[in-house]
Parts: sequence; C-alpha cells; structure tokens
Amino acid sequence: MSIYIPQRQLDNLKRLLSPNKVVVIYGPRRCGKTTLLNKFLEGVDEKNLFVSGEDLTVQNYLSSRSIPKLRDFVGKNKLLIIDEAQRIENVGLNLKLIIDHIKGIKVIATGSSSFDLAKDIGEPLTGRKFVLRLFPLAQIEISLTEERFETEANLEARLIYGSYPEIIITNDNKQRELYLREIVSSYLYKDILELEGIKHSNKLIRLLQLLAFQIGKEVSYNELGTQLGMSKNTVERYLDLLEKVFVIFKLSGFSRNLRKEISKNHRYYFYDNGIRNTIIGNLNPLKMRDDIGILWENYIIIERIKKQEYLQIFSNNYFWRTYDQKEIDIVEEREGMLYGYEIKWNKIRAKPPKGWLETYRNASYEVVTKENYLEFIK
Repeated sequence: MSIYIPQRQLDNLKRLLSPNKVVVIYGPRRCGKTTLLNKFLEGVDEKNLFVSGEDLTVQNYLSSRSIPKLRDFVGKNKLLIIDEAQRIENVGLNLKLIIDHIKGIKVIATGSSSFDLAKDIGEPLTGRKFVLRLFPLAQIEISLTEERFETEANLEARLIYGSYPEIIITNDNKQRELYLREIVSSYLYKDILELEGIKHSNKLIRLLQLLAFQIGKEVSYNELGTQLGMSKNTVERYLDLLEKVFVIFKLSGFSRNLRKEISKNHRYYFYDNGIRNTIIGNLNPLKMRDDIGILWENYIIIERIKKQEYLQIFSNNYFWRTYDQKEIDIVEEREGMLYGYEIKWNKIRAKPPKGWLETYRNASYEVVTKENYLEFIK
C-alpha cells in the first residue's frame, strides 16, 4: 500500500477550477502532478477525459485547430485533463478554441517544462487561465504526517536527499541514491537535451555543477562562459532553459537605485537539494561535508517559496547586498513592506546589516536558524 502525503495544491485546484477556464499546473517530473490529478478525480462525479500529451492520437486531435475535431474529441465530457500538455503543438490556441466553443467545459493542463507550454498558452489564454506551481514535497505538507521530533530527526536527510515524494516515503538511503541518479540521468538531462538549440550537453551538465558550488553567491555570466568555453549569451540562454525545466531558479538583487547597492546580478538555487547533490556526486552525510551552509540556504529558500505558492502569499523575492559586503539572503516585498531574512545553520545573535533599516524604514530583519526554521517554512 503506497503512502499518500496530502498535497496543498489540491485545495487550490478545487477552488480555481471553473467552467470555461484552464488551470495550468507546472512542475518538475516526478514531483507528484499525476498523483495530484488522480486524488482530485476521486472527488469528481462529472464525466471526464484524462489524456496524455505524449500520446500521438491525442496530439493529432489537440493540435488540429479544428473546432469540429476538438468537439468530437471532448465528446460529452465536462472535464478535460491533459497531462504533459507541452508535447502538443499549439496547445494554447487549441485550448482557447475548446473553452470558447464548448459550453461549461473545465480544463486542467500539466507540464514538466514551462518552455513550450508557457510560450504556447500565454497569449491565447489571457484572462482564461489560472497557474499553479507544484514542487517536490514541501515541509508544510510533510508535517501533516510526521511529528516535530521526526521532522528534526529527518532534517539531515532532507538536506542531502531532498524532498521528492519517492525520497520522502523511503528510509533506505541506497534506494534514495539510486532514485536520484535515475531522475538526473533519465529525466532531467533528457528534458534539457530535448530543448531547442542545445548543442553542448556536456557543457550544460558542467554549468549545473558550477552553479551547485555557487549557491548564495552572485553569478557572473562572463566568468561561467570563460570556464566553459562558451559565450556570455549562450550561458544566459542555457540558464534560462534550466529554469524552464524546473532545475534551478534565480533571485535578483533588490535595490531602490541607491548607488551602494548591487542589483543587476543574480543568485541561483536548485529546486531540490537531492538533485543538486546528485549532480556534483556528493551524497555524503553532513559530518563529512564542507558545504552545510550552502545546503541549508538552498533548502530554506526553496521551502519558503513552496510555502508562498501553496498558501497564496504573494511576494516578490530578492537578495540584498551592498558594495561593502553587507548582505541579506532573502528579501520579501509584499503588501508595501520589506522583510529581510538571514539564513544561518548555527544559532547566532546577528544585528541587521548596517544601512538596511536606516535606508528602508518599512523593513524588518530576522535570522533563520535550526532553532526557528520550521515556523518560517510551514
């Protein structure tokens, strides 16, 4: 019997799904999109059609741009669910035709790459769609099935092996390692290499490895290009593609145009610690590592972003740094306020960096440590 950890996006999906609207669910492969859909269907009585965008027959119908053909495909179903919708050519335009010409139809479309899907659905579905992001399991979800002492005991495993559903429900580290290797080789690199214009797969993997060691630091496209023997523009394009297949994401520097602040650079983080550690070939326990600070910062920031998404906390996220090396790991801008958070593995009594509270009167400052992190992420 498989274990199901309740997914927070299930409630959001139920709330947003409505007649003649599309709910788009983005997220990396194996993070639980199909599980979410199956759980959703358990409470659905209306007639529905659940198809995969990888099916050639489905592709033929749903890329047709023919209203009679689309009507014929949907039939008497009141709910259409398309898994891996990015595989369908012109999917956005065809979904627009479906919801504009079939009265009362509800549509859910999922994608493990936002590259084609976002490009195809953006303009045609303006005003007709809701977007949900799905991640590997969040602590906010896992906490529903484990006690606090268990969470504290499992923290090391979360930092090393990450939070994919299959990782969470097994306690066997060897199985976890095999699973992560399979995701990285069979899915992650496969998805990346299917993207248009990728010519240097080995360099792209090397790029990921370089990023893995630069978490929490500003990334220089020129320096990466020099190390990889690539142009700055190619590096930027590859990083953009890696974001679109949900491997990495970036934070930009926050500034209100003060001369002393750095705002043009970016810091990159991984969607999952387990993926990051597998890419660099290091799944050693914490006592054998010298990158605990990096693992902690990456973990806290992605868990915070999961919480924001699932609880619908609308925030712009940044980092803050001045030219004289004062910095804050994550700055949240929401409801006219600024919230600065410094992320530290060890408990410290830190004062706000010089200039932060003086410059921004509507700002706060807090240090996130092992002692108080759960309140921050769940």
